[in-house]
Amino acid sequence: MRLYSMPSSGNSYKVRLLAALAGIPLEVVDCEYGSAGLEAANAEGALPFGKVPALQVEGGVVLAESNAILCYLGEGMGFSPADAVTRAQMLGWMFWEQYNHEPVIAVRQALVSYPHRAADATPARLAELLERGHALLGVMESALAGRDWLAGDAASLADICLYAYTHSAGPRGGFEMDRFPAVQAWLDRVAALPGHVRIDD
Repeated sequence: MRLYSMPSSGNSYKVRLLAALAGIPLEVVDCEYGSAGLEAANAEGALPFGKVPALQVEGGVVLAESNAILCYLGEGMGFSPADAVTRAQMLGWMFWEQYNHEPVIAVRQALVSYPHRAADATPARLAELLERGHALLGVMESALAGRDWLAGDAASLADICLYAYTHSAGPRGGFEMDRFPAVQAWLDRVAALPGHVRIDD
């Protein structure tokens, strides 16, 4: 399988992380913003929605959207609960990540990290994202108080999905992570999973 992946993107990282945890070999094509790789992938029509990540599977079919790719790769790998209720809870977190968490936590990181986004990094915008992000991290803190994982009794796609941008929320986004000890402990548990790789590995 071939993964079109932006090295600095949490959405791409979550796919690489799951593949590493599950021992799934991938051919990774780096498509960093503004790179020749991204330009070539677009020219080849390899990105169905015009963005990464995208996963080319058997028969040349290309899957888009990071969490959909997680569901595909996670099939039968022990990261998707067998119980229907727990699986629905996992999916709920994954939908929440893309609709609530990523547009705030990831966007603030992008504004302060990417030069081409600097014009949008106004003090008012950064302050708004900081406040909203702390509230979202508070949701995770409450959910993880007294439990190890977001859905069920073992690490699931929900944990892999939310780890991607949460683990860099402090160093890259400026969020005050010491306010969220349960989230911090959860980050440590994900990082201790066998096969774990860092975003820059």
